[in-house]
Amino acid sequence: MQISENEGVIVLGATPIGNLSDASPRLREIMASADIIAAEDTRNFHHLAQALGIKITAKVMSLHEHNEAHKLSEVIDLAAQGATVLVVSDAGMPAVSDPGYPLVAAALSAGIRVTAVPGPSAVLTALSLSGLPTGRFTFEGFLPRKAGERRKRLDSLLSEERTMVFFEAPHRLSDFLEAAIEAFGEDRQAAVARELTKKFEEVRRDSLGALKQWAEEGVRGEIVVVVHGAQAAEPATVEELLPKVAELVEQGTRMKQAVGEIAEKFGVKKRDLYEAVLAQRHEAD
Repeated sequence: MQISENEGVIVLGATPIGNLSDASPRLREIMASADIIAAEDTRNFHHLAQALGIKITAKVMSLHEHNEAHKLSEVIDLAAQGATVLVVSDAGMPAVSDPGYPLVAAALSAGIRVTAVPGPSAVLTALSLSGLPTGRFTFEGFLPRKAGERRKRLDSLLSEERTMVFFEAPHRLSDFLEAAIEAFGEDRQAAVARELTKKFEEVRRDSLGALKQWAEEGVRGEIVVVVHGAQAAEPATVEELLPKVAELVEQGTRMKQAVGEIAEKFGVKKRDLYEAVLAQRHEAD
């Protein structure tokens, strides 16, 4: 749907993740001039405004994970009527592990203009300080609290070659690191960043095993964990894949099907693998 320039706008505003001096001039300006402010926690927002010395004239409403679905139409209607709606979470950029994504998707579908006031991000700050590769990364947010579901998510990342960024609560950090060790091994390099941009900022860079021992003593503050990705696997040769084909055949899979499955999984040409299997069988005869 084409966006109308005559309508209002929804602005995603990045707020400080710790240090109030990180509030940008643009954020201060939009906080003072917006018609409507949708805040994850209205009390936290008013405290922020007071700390920054900003007088709020806008109507302030709550927009959090528990009411976002019910508030979408109200916020969109306000923007459609010409209002400038500022959306803020408690810290960092809305819609990144915070309320905002459903609103953005619904607003764009309704033809409402959406823009952002960029700024602080715990994800990027921790990544840049981790000492781990930053060229390619994936943000995984909070893992499930239940051990089985958490392990399932980590198992899905076993072959992930990009640097991985996670959020975790301080009282669950030790359990997270134990699960990460089970999935990736205790020697996998990682970093734990806590209290980013605050007075007691700390970034621990070590193996998962060493970080687990440190975390067992108890850790406080907001936590971001950055984990090195898996080492890129060397491309398999056709000859190396012959035993895998044979294993499937022994389990009852037809040879052509087994060849197709293994070729697709390891990225080799099906024809080359098939010919190698036939050659091996000919030699055996």
